This record gives sequence, structure tokens and C-alpha cells, in this order.
Amino acid sequence: MSVQAPVTVEILGGIAHLTLNRPDKRNALNRATLVALSGMLEECREDAAVRMLQLTGAGNVFCAGADLSEMQAQAHAAEQENLAHAEQLAHLLGALDAFPKPTLARINGDGYGGALGLIAACDIAIVASHAKFAFTEVRLGIIPAVVSPFVLNKMSTGAALRYFLTAETFSAATLKEVGLAHEVAQPDALDAACDRISSAILKGAPGALREAKALIGDVTHARSALRAQTSLQMAARLARLRVKEEAQEGFSAFFEKRKAHWRTD
Repeated sequence: MSVQAPVTVEILGGIAHLTLNRPDKRNALNRATLVALSGMLEECREDAAVRMLQLTGAGNVFCAGADLSEMQAQAHAAEQENLAHAEQLAHLLGALDAFPKPTLARINGDGYGGALGLIAACDIAIVASHAKFAFTEVRLGIIPAVVSPFVLNKMSTGAALRYFLTAETFSAATLKEVGLAHEVAQPDALDAACDRISSAILKGAPGALREAKALIGDVTHARSALRAQTSLQMAARLARLRVKEEAQEGFSAFFEKRKAHWRTD
């Protein structure tokens, strides 16, 4: 029996199409997915045939964020083990954010938690109009620590205060409004919108595209290395919270389909 690859890649016309490939798990980011995606980024970085990346999800969901079953198990692990787990996502987001070639997020469906980190780490994001999003972490007794340097590079402090604290679900239109997406497309027009953006990018010279990305980082003084370093620092904050009573209660309540003890509604 063959094992399904957690991430697939297909290179067509200079574009590496990377697909999160766990549709039965809503493309949740488990260890295997993080390792596979990190490896593919490294391969595509060195492959001269790859001019740009496009990241999407299999099925009708972009990415459900962290694999909650895996995170629930981590809540009972030592803080150091939790740190290593959180650092995997930090390293992946840092590599995607620093990727020297253009990157496009094809957001084909809902995205939660860590998925918003992937979106923020891409250069350009096109989102299907029906998709929904949320930073759900506080309802589980944790925080969106690892994704925060990348998200806050594009999202305003005011918007983050609302959506980090309320954990409320928001629309594709709001994703664009807060700066995490560039265009909203009807689901049947999503591919056409991505093709249009990709075609425009590929008209640029490869070296000039790399230099344009580096220029933006230099001029804004928001170098990706600093975001990556901050994300690793925030991983330690998340690891500390994962082993606390609130996180254990939050995950238990989620899997037992009950309200956490701090809820009064």
C-alpha cells in the first residue's frame, strides 16, 4: 500500500506548483508536511527550471493550520520538545518568506492559524471568494506566536488586535482588506486570476525579479532574516504556553466537543 505524499510538486512552464496534499485532514500541517514542504522549497530554490512558486491545497480547503491531534500530544510533552516542534514551522515560514523567487498563494479554500502564516509569507495571494479564515489559537489556550512576524509584516496592528483576540471567523474580502490577500476571485475564476498574475511575473527577467524582492526588503528595513529570527523567538513563547493547564484544557475541550472551562456563554 503506497503512502500518500503530504506535499506534491509539479513544474510546468517555469512554475513549481506545490500542493498541500492531506485533503482528508483539511491539509493540516503535521511534521511530515512541514518536512516535505521545507525540502521542496530547498529543491526549487536551486532548480534553474523553477522561475516562481505557487502554493495551494488539495481538495476544497487551503489549510486547517497546525495538526491539532499532533499538537494535543505535544501538550503533554516537555517544553523542549514543544520548542522543537514549533521551530519546524518557524523554519518553514522563514524559508518561504526568504525564498528568492516570486511566490504566489492560490488560496482555494478556508485557512486557519498556521495557514495564515503561509499566506503572509508568500509575495502575492489570490483568494477564492467563499473562503473563511481565523486566528483560532486563543480559544485553545495558546497564541499565534510563530506566524506573527510574517502576518504583522502585512497586517496592521489594529486588525491583529481584533482578530488575534476575538478569534472570530472572517471572509475573503476581509483577508484582502487587512492586507493578507491581493485579489478575491470567484472559485471558478481562481485559476484564471492566478494564471494572469503568474504570466505577468514570468515576463520579468529572473535576475531582476530576485533583485526586486531584495530591494523591497532593503528599502523597508524589514529583512526576512529578522522576521525568521523573531519567529524562532516566538516559537519559545508558544512552547511555554503549550504545556500549561490552559492549553491542555483547550485541546481537551476541542476534542471532547465541549466548551472550555473559561467560557461562560
